[in-house]
Amino acid sequence: MLKPRALVSGDRLAVVAPASPFDRDEFVHGIDEIGRLGFEPVYDDSVFARGPHGYVAGPPELRAAAIRQAWRDPSIKGIVGVRGGYGSVQLLPLLDPDEARLARKPFIGYSDLTSVLTFLTTSCGLVAFHGPMLAGRLGRGEAGYDRASFIAAICGREPMGELAPAGIEAVRRGETAGPLLGGTVSQLLASLGTAFAFAPPAGFVLFFEEVGERPYRLDRMVTQLQQSGILARASAVVIGELLKCDEPSGDPKARAVVSDLFRDFPGPVVIGFPSGHTSGPALTLPFGVTCRVIADGRPRLVIEEAAVE
Repeated sequence: MLKPRALVSGDRLAVVAPASPFDRDEFVHGIDEIGRLGFEPVYDDSVFARGPHGYVAGPPELRAAAIRQAWRDPSIKGIVGVRGGYGSVQLLPLLDPDEARLARKPFIGYSDLTSVLTFLTTSCGLVAFHGPMLAGRLGRGEAGYDRASFIAAICGREPMGELAPAGIEAVRRGETAGPLLGGTVSQLLASLGTAFAFAPPAGFVLFFEEVGERPYRLDRMVTQLQQSGILARASAVVIGELLKCDEPSGDPKARAVVSDLFRDFPGPVVIGFPSGHTSGPALTLPFGVTCRVIADGRPRLVIEEAAVE
């Protein structure tokens, strides 16, 4: 995997909207937080555009052009998304893998931007970052995201090391390592059968994350991962918090259902890792680098490889 160049204080970060429109106040708060971190946020009025039906942030060509311009501009050192929602998948045919590889700039996002993260890791062979966007995360400051893991991931030329947040549990005990890949699973599954299909290598560590999906839908997702052969390639599974995924009546609980679905998985499985959609500060995970999963009485991840250089 190619690694992006490490960010340093004073670097300019392009702010892009590959998916849905956003709240202006959350945008402003996110811009302020980028400044507090020591970076210079860069954007133009195209980020505020809206598509004809209002659920995407402008036409695909405009959204893709913002990313491509950031790749080509030598003064821009990294790219961060504003929010998820829907629309990132529309950009994939319009993005150039050669430009992404040549630029080698950190790209940060989650949720619907899983489509772009998968494009970067699978189609471009480039490390990407499952990390906070402006709306709901950076805009909330330390209540919305974990600053330490964010800075360590995009700035640190050394491995991030151990990540052992409170609340994670071992579903299947064991220990193994492999390249960390994944994201919001509905986006990974939607890619199958396309030219941009999620195609992880054998031995990878799957990060499985979702929001607002009822337990039977999570069951369907795990079943599709099994029947597609993707799960057979995984050496370990790291499951997120599954925010707002419990049955509305309160039973069954999403965590119980998903834990049962992975009870017979042959490698280590942990659940409750707070990255992406979380109830508290979200940790940043580098996709494409070696991650060791240790599922014992103190479950943890160990990022064994630097994500930037």
